[in-house]
Amino acid sequence: MPTNKIVIENPKSTVVANYQAEARTETQYQSEAALEKAFIRLLQDQAYEYLPLHTEQELISNLRRQMEALNDISFTDTEWKRFYTAILANQNNGIVEKTRLIQEDNVQTFLFDNGEQKNLRIFDRKNVHNNHLQVINQYTPEGGARENRYDVTILVNGLPLVHVELKRRGVPIREAFNQINRYQRESFWSGTGLFQYVQIFVISNGTETKYYSNTTRLSREKETERQKGQGRRVESNSFEFTSYWSDAENNIISDLEDFAQTFLRKQTLLNVLTKYCVFTVDKNLMAMRPYQIAATERILLRIDTAIKNRWQGTTKAGGYIWHTTGSGKTLTSFKTAQLAARMEEVKKVLFVVDRQDLDYQTMKEYDNFEKDCANSNSNSTILERQLNDKTARIIITTIQKLTIVLKKKKELEVLKDNVVLIFDECHRSQFGDMHKLVTKSFKKYMMFGFTGTPIFAQNANKYGKGDYQTTAQVFGGELDSKGQ
Repeated sequence: MPTNKIVIENPKSTVVANYQAEARTETQYQSEAALEKAFIRLLQDQAYEYLPLHTEQELISNLRRQMEALNDISFTDTEWKRFYTAILANQNNGIVEKTRLIQEDNVQTFLFDNGEQKNLRIFDRKNVHNNHLQVINQYTPEGGARENRYDVTILVNGLPLVHVELKRRGVPIREAFNQINRYQRESFWSGTGLFQYVQIFVISNGTETKYYSNTTRLSREKETERQKGQGRRVESNSFEFTSYWSDAENNIISDLEDFAQTFLRKQTLLNVLTKYCVFTVDKNLMAMRPYQIAATERILLRIDTAIKNRWQGTTKAGGYIWHTTGSGKTLTSFKTAQLAARMEEVKKVLFVVDRQDLDYQTMKEYDNFEKDCANSNSNSTILERQLNDKTARIIITTIQKLTIVLKKKKELEVLKDNVVLIFDECHRSQFGDMHKLVTKSFKKYMMFGFTGTPIFAQNANKYGKGDYQTTAQVFGGELDSKGQ
């Protein structure tokens, strides 16, 4: 079965299908100042508003205007002071609390001077294009441990959510990374701490560009020390968590010009901030990698296309994701399940694994991504009850428990609804009688598989005797592959 190039069919995709780099205007020596100027011009060409502001008071004044515009209101001076000091710049809040305001609590209730109470948005996560993007450079924080001057910062509704640190061509980007870590120690917290809102960092020397989330994580070396009781948590990022951006064909987009035209395209950046960052229970912010985003969007588009064309109950409504071990399949499946469950036409999402220990492990990982986001079950009786519960939108279960429920042949209402089934390591469990039982029971299923070892015609025999189907024959075509 041919590969389905879903992203190519969707002009609104976050990850571009196949990016063709333009001829470079700067490839030789370029000063940091020249690189910064050219970069800002690229953002302006993409309708970013440039602001020549450099002080905190100017930043706060602009923030007030942006909050008023986003919520279609006008603050009195006393109202703004209360909103700013109690919510936006609460001195008791640090990086974690400010990240939560962006990722989870972006709508805040506020009492106006006239006694009227309204819900005010800080960041519009539902309608991303309601957010206004601006760019500033050479911002000078006040009150830090020593004087710093930041290269380029992207404001979203007046809040600094993306910070870019540049080095001239030829200088290792690790120097830009180290400089950001120094800013975190010396000045991001200074003043009223607005730079603690930064969600994404970008580092570049013009020819090499990477991004990463603003979080506090241990490197593998430090984590090993901590587990031995020797280490302590360090308040800085680890370089190993930086990522390259790429197109949907896994071609790395490393030049700053190309990065600006793809990752920093307004829709892409806002999608990453609103949909493809995960703020975990452990208070870590995770920015998904491009292949994870591409896989998620290809499944979501296939679901939408299948429902519109009434393909449910056929392999045209599904497909499989071929991602290697260690590529973060659980995070990809979590985000896919989460976003699919929010689709109005989808009644349930079932994430199916083939062993009890994997059931528990997956539930634990999902819970770490978002507490109580999914429903687990210790036996088939509980699973049956969850299938009948309209509020249980995401269910994690084993192939064995699902088999028991379906073999009872009860008239479950969910069997007639649009149901998304996601199978982990799908080659292990989804062949033979089990596959027939699932496809016979669910009338409007849309079935997807995640695997690191798909079955093709040439390797089907190694799984035993008999007429073994390939992964594509069972689930539909390959939707995305990583590391092949």
